[in-house]
Amino acid sequence: MSTPFKILSFQEKQKDKLNFSKELGESFKQWGFAGIKDHNIDKDLVRDVISLFSEFFSLSPEIKDNYYKPDLGGSRGYTPIKIETPKGGENPDIKEFWHVGRSLNQDDPYKKWMHDNLIIKEIPELSKKANNLYTQFDNLGRELLESIAIYLNLEDSYFSNVVNKGNSVMRAIHYPPIKKDEIGERAGAHEDINLITLLIGGHKSGLEILTQNGEWKDATVEEDVIICNIGDMLQRLTNNYLCSTTHRVSASSLQSDSSRYSIPFFVHPNPDWMITTLPSCCDEERPNLYRESILAEDYLQERLKEIKLI
Repeated sequence: MSTPFKILSFQEKQKDKLNFSKELGESFKQWGFAGIKDHNIDKDLVRDVISLFSEFFSLSPEIKDNYYKPDLGGSRGYTPIKIETPKGGENPDIKEFWHVGRSLNQDDPYKKWMHDNLIIKEIPELSKKANNLYTQFDNLGRELLESIAIYLNLEDSYFSNVVNKGNSVMRAIHYPPIKKDEIGERAGAHEDINLITLLIGGHKSGLEILTQNGEWKDATVEEDVIICNIGDMLQRLTNNYLCSTTHRVSASSLQSDSSRYSIPFFVHPNPDWMITTLPSCCDEERPNLYRESILAEDYLQERLKEIKLI
């Protein structure tokens, strides 16, 4: 099994964080993607969470729809099949998913932007495990952003106060079996909205990335590898120095006749963070492409409208 992008050992970060940052940044620069092995995400916990969510997705549509809250814009709970649509795309994705977000105290000033997580009463043991996995992803995301900051010649703590209460979401996805005459992809060609995405469950075929030469490449990894990719917010921050790569989950996969599960974690900044292009990423040869700053929450809401979640 091979991928076009680098697979890095997270343990190397502890041994030589400068070299790890360099290797990570170079993979991002070329592919927008990197693989991370030897990480601290609990593999048994991942299996438990996927197994429990597979139970949920096997429930009747009537039960699942009780957890669909369209007014939340997909930020929490259940989103049915063929709702989310790639930006600029015509066909909605053939997938259903569940979102878990950051838990905040009721008096937290960010509470107006972040809703309470929904609890699946049919599977009560799921919430605790999902929240634990969320925390592990959240910690890994901060560690990788530290490495990205170093690669960008910033203070390694640059992102610390940017994502400490970020509006990050963990998405459990079920891609159902595809009928032969089905129109659309499991996930149509798109770029992610956020800073970086962490994905576990990319060991089954289907995930493909679009190279700079316009060629689709398979991005299947070993089961214990987490795929990390650049999102549009980081692309904007770096004035396209680090670019968000188009990717998809193809319905033409060899395994499209069976269910596919994966869990991406979308690392978002704090809602009130202003996305302003880094001066170090602009010069005469690379003029600022994003002269107007934008609030992270405003950017998120714009994109959620474009992908038809609100």
